[in-house]
Amino acid sequence: MPTKPDESALVSVRNLKTYYSIRGSFGDRLVGREAGRVKAVDDVSFDLRKGEVLGLVGESGSGKTTLGRTLLGLVRATDGSVMFEGRDITKLSERELRGHRRRM
Repeated sequence: MPTKPDESALVSVRNLKTYYSIRGSFGDRLVGREAGRVKAVDDVSFDLRKGEVLGLVGESGSGKTTLGRTLLGLVRATDGSVMFEGRDITKLSERELRGHRRRM
């Protein structure tokens, strides 16, 4: 169930998902059919306020790097939102993201 972002938070992440497509055989790729998806980040939510620090711990391959890359907009989110300074960065273009990354 989606929750509302905390408006006092510097960064507010809600129900963030980042999935990667797995391509099947050559024939599958020719017709654009996926063989499946890897759920690298699946339904992550948290808030960070100014001055707070978040530690992220997990096994190798658990999605820590993908989460960080998605938060910066280096990888497109499959679903969910990342609010930074009141703007949902998952909706911004690459050009708009460049200015935000410097402050992030």
